[in-house]
Amino acid sequence: MNDDYLNKTIIVAGSEGFLGDVIANSFETKGSKVIRLDLKLGHDFTNEESVKVLMEDNKDANVLITPFAVNPLPGEASYNIFDMPLSVIDSYLKVNLIALFSVCREFAATCAKDSSIINFSSTYGVSSPKHFIYPDGFVKNIGYTISKAGVLGMSKYLATYLAPNIRVNTIVPGGVRADFDPTFIKKYGEMTPMKRMMEKQEILGAVHYLSSDSSSYTTGSQLAVDGGWGAW
Repeated sequence: MNDDYLNKTIIVAGSEGFLGDVIANSFETKGSKVIRLDLKLGHDFTNEESVKVLMEDNKDANVLITPFAVNPLPGEASYNIFDMPLSVIDSYLKVNLIALFSVCREFAATCAKDSSIINFSSTYGVSSPKHFIYPDGFVKNIGYTISKAGVLGMSKYLATYLAPNIRVNTIVPGGVRADFDPTFIKKYGEMTPMKRMMEKQEILGAVHYLSSDSSSYTTGSQLAVDGGWGAW
């Protein structure tokens, strides 16, 4: 794979998150110029004017990577669809779709030609969660599936609208192993041909490929990194 991405300026929006940090670190350790943006660093992607300023201040960037999202995890409070206030879905759409669109739009308005946007959907944006693998009492929020399905449609729209100057692709990660209940980790792994959850470092190959000129003819695509989950 071409390693020309080492010479690029890379924005990681959501750089302090579970995947964002490992992605940002992977480029930093190779010597790339990385611009870390994250709510933990005081950057509010839901504030349109703030996003405009962030992108204008970093208009030399030519890669945008967006692994930020509201994502409910096992062990957190959950709703069934009949008890859930509609405002809960609004919170997912506000961050996972509207803020994402804002970040992509302002990057596209300021970046140079031949730039790349890499968005993140989820295996749950392609198919429904398998509710039976989760601990009793936890239901993966429908707002997550709705918003992550929307990321796929939005990215395809942007890919056709912004071509040929800007490429837009979507990574579709499967479940990433973390400090979950061992029973859940086991049940999730049994649902994949690889028989395990993903290690977070395993997202890097896809990110590096889509950041590099090796993917210069790749746009509007969705690249699954899911251990074969979607093949069943």
